[in-house]
Amino acid sequence: MPKSRSSGGLAAALAAGLLLSGCANPFADDAPSTASSASDRPIVLTTFTVLADLVAEIGGDAVEVRSITRVGAEIHGYEPTPSDLVAAQDADLILDNGLGLEGWFAQFTAGIDAPRATLSVGVEEIPIGTGEYAGRVNPHAWMSPMQAAVYVDNAVAALSALAPASARSFEQNGADYKVSLAALETRIADAVATIPEEQRMLVTCEGAFSYLARDAGLEEASLWAVNQERQGTPQQTAAVVDVVRERGVRAVFCESTISDAAQRQVALETGATLAGPLYVDSLTIGAPVPTLLDLLEHDIDTIVEALS
Repeated sequence: MPKSRSSGGLAAALAAGLLLSGCANPFADDAPSTASSASDRPIVLTTFTVLADLVAEIGGDAVEVRSITRVGAEIHGYEPTPSDLVAAQDADLILDNGLGLEGWFAQFTAGIDAPRATLSVGVEEIPIGTGEYAGRVNPHAWMSPMQAAVYVDNAVAALSALAPASARSFEQNGADYKVSLAALETRIADAVATIPEEQRMLVTCEGAFSYLARDAGLEEASLWAVNQERQGTPQQTAAVVDVVRERGVRAVFCESTISDAAQRQVALETGATLAGPLYVDSLTIGAPVPTLLDLLEHDIDTIVEALS
């Protein structure tokens, strides 16, 4: 059952209304504020909006799902606010991505009693190949429908432990969601097959597409590996310019939560089109990517259209 909330804690949580909202769709324009959503449902806190959507799909009406970071936030270097900490005290379960994505997470949860679970446990990891994070695991595993199914299983297990009475509902919701992921995996493969083989090179700002590229049969290059690195240096830009020129790449891309200035320079020097943006770390309120499934579908459609 949810923790008891003191009047002081509720008042402080009200200040976090712009950051934390909970309902079946945590990002809808009409999502209730923290004050109006207080109920007997367990509160599940996720680190960013993509996870919040996935967990809300599985949890249905049995839980209230919230995201620490707001729509449009960059997750790697996020700095939790005092309001975030206050709101986290009311959580009954906290879910993170893991794989080093949320460098701030351990300190954030140090004084919080709520149980925690990591949704990426068991994915087929891909190591980062370049830059100062070379050898570490690429944390963006949700970008693969196949690996996102692992997230679903972990979410079902964590929610079932939290609310055993709703376990059968969680299992059914998870099974339904995995059917949608499998259909999307097939759709991605079919779409990429329409790209000429010599153009199946995905050039992005951050190297956040390794899992999607592995699924789809795309080669990849990026300006930097992880957003916490130095970004858009002359050396990084020159290296990608060489790749784009050598491969005759028609289009390059950047992600929605970061500056595309360095990639604009690549496009300028090579004549490639700067297409996109692509979405990775954040959903949107309404179109174009209000859900994880929409995000993956939007990204592959954008990639295929630009490279075909």
